[in-house]
Amino acid sequence: MSEAWAGDGKRFFLTTPIYYLNGQPHIGHAYTSIAADVLARWKRLAGHEVFFLTGTDEHGQKVAQAAAAAGVSPQQFTDDLAADFRGMAEKIGISFDDFIRTTEARHKAACQALWKKLADAGQIYLGHYEGWYAVRDEAFYGEDEIEERDGKKVAIASGAPVEWTREPSYFFRLSEWTDRLLAFYEANPDFMAPISTQREVTAFVRAGLQDLSVSRTSFTWGVPVPGDDAHVMYVWLDALTNYITALGYPDTSLAKWDFWPANVHMVGKEITRFHCVYWPAFLMAAGLEPPKRVYANGWLTIEGQKMSKSLGNGLDPLLLAEEFGLDPLRYYLLREVPFGNDGDFSRRAVIGRLNSELANDLGNLANRVLSLIVKNCEGRLPALTPPTDADRALLGPVEALPGQVDEAISRQAFGEALERIWVVVRLGNSWIDGQKPWALRKTDPERMAAVLRSLHTALRTLATVLQPFMPGTMGAMLDQLGVGQGARALSDLSAPLAEGTELPAPVPLFRKIEETA
Repeated sequence: MSEAWAGDGKRFFLTTPIYYLNGQPHIGHAYTSIAADVLARWKRLAGHEVFFLTGTDEHGQKVAQAAAAAGVSPQQFTDDLAADFRGMAEKIGISFDDFIRTTEARHKAACQALWKKLADAGQIYLGHYEGWYAVRDEAFYGEDEIEERDGKKVAIASGAPVEWTREPSYFFRLSEWTDRLLAFYEANPDFMAPISTQREVTAFVRAGLQDLSVSRTSFTWGVPVPGDDAHVMYVWLDALTNYITALGYPDTSLAKWDFWPANVHMVGKEITRFHCVYWPAFLMAAGLEPPKRVYANGWLTIEGQKMSKSLGNGLDPLLLAEEFGLDPLRYYLLREVPFGNDGDFSRRAVIGRLNSELANDLGNLANRVLSLIVKNCEGRLPALTPPTDADRALLGPVEALPGQVDEAISRQAFGEALERIWVVVRLGNSWIDGQKPWALRKTDPERMAAVLRSLHTALRTLATVLQPFMPGTMGAMLDQLGVGQGARALSDLSAPLAEGTELPAPVPLFRKIEETA
């Protein structure tokens, strides 16, 4: 990839959003985290030094109110929920390098240092805020962004109730950044993705920006404003700073700081304004580089219904992983819907993908090939032989596959990457049927061995490139293929396994699930 955000350098920094602690983790949180994890694992597989950050956003009025409703302190409330989010991340295989909480001392120090930078640059001033505020969104809205529904004023975008608020507030001079942000977007066309996000954000900025209230006095659960403890920082100035806190900010002499700017922030589409407007303006105002790319994934509905607390349909990803298997769940979430689009989670669709693509297409191909090697080659890998034209029909697409997958994953086209992989899976199944190695045993055993070696090469490549999506299952597949732990990177594919490598008897990789009415 030539784009800077894709990580041509050895270091690659990517982040999930930090998840807001006003409820239990659900499948929507897992969806974004799994996508980011696939990207992190792929970059490691490709030889990059990766720093992968996730965590929790723990301040703000909404959290304070939820804690009060639960009858516990905000700190206890966030301690309990942060443990749940970290536990979810670990159990669904998220290979994070740091899990940050915004209640940590290191984060408060970073927020206050950034505030001082902005204040010293003349970008913050004291005034008073008067306008519409949505506690649920932790966001301010203009008159043109609200409407009346059922006798209540709500934000048009989210439907969250808004209240007229007047209180003293510090402001960030966001209005000064309209032209500079538009120039930045034009100079960096890949900064925002997908294209729908780019269009929406650009239109919002082009309409003209207003100065942004960046402190509150009506509650205390937040990072105190330096020199004015009557104010706490606006939760989004606090939350966004997590990305540089984790790299040691304000100490930019640390080795970890070399990971900045972030290659990719992966976020839900509901928080693109904060990441694509406020965050680059804050950073540039403080003399720091903006991130290279912000990618907004869509929303998941559940069996055609929007996820909501009232419906209780958020779906626990750990229960889903128990029901279907973790790797099939990870595979399904990135296979079913083009990443960046809205999509629907359906049990029937999970079962369909698992049974047809994983068990039948890939699992059956692996089992057939490895069983034939065990049965006909004494369980040892056949020798490499000069490829015939028939072999090249399989091996050509196999050799091209890692580059094709890299191109797609590097631009967060996860479903496209999987489709490219499945083109080769389907080719492998048709090729084995055409070559009929089981029949060649009697007529041409040397050709049978060559066919099985070519199929083994294809399976090794498939298992290698699928590791980021299904790390556990593909690790087991590579075990069955005789590929050692130290030979599973993309670069290792150029080093063939030795003739005679002993292969264990294969066992099924995926269990089929019967669909119930």
